[in-house]
Amino acid sequence: MVSDYNGYWRMISNENFEEYLKALDVNVAIQKIATLLKPDKDISQDGDHFIIKTLSTFKNYNMDFVVGQEFEEDLSGVDNRKCMPTITWDGDKMVCEKGEIEGRGWTHWIKEDELHLELRAAGVVSKQVFKKA
Repeated sequence: MVSDYNGYWRMISNENFEEYLKALDVNVAIQKIATLLKPDKDISQDGDHFIIKTLSTFKNYNMDFVVGQEFEEDLSGVDNRKCMPTITWDGDKMVCEKGEIEGRGWTHWIKEDELHLELRAAGVVSKQVFKKA
């Protein structure tokens, strides 16, 4: 049974994010701003269809996808890349491998009342944790 990701989630921790942004070769000014933010996530799930909104005072970012189907992801304003990822299930974890940078991807999962996000790129791992609001 896949977890219910629906809800509004507030960030409670963000580890190693600046190193992750460096691995993506993100502009230094954006790195500094991004590491100060504590974005929220607003997730709507209908079966395998997800809309994940990442909300902050700096920039909002939306992903609309169906697990198992390739989609265009536009990362304008972050690292200015577009890629065509496919998100898959690994048990009750959502896994995304992007491929345009070695080892780039992410994994989302729910443990108790927390939403976990592991971000990966070029051997660097950042971990974020959100609590349901």
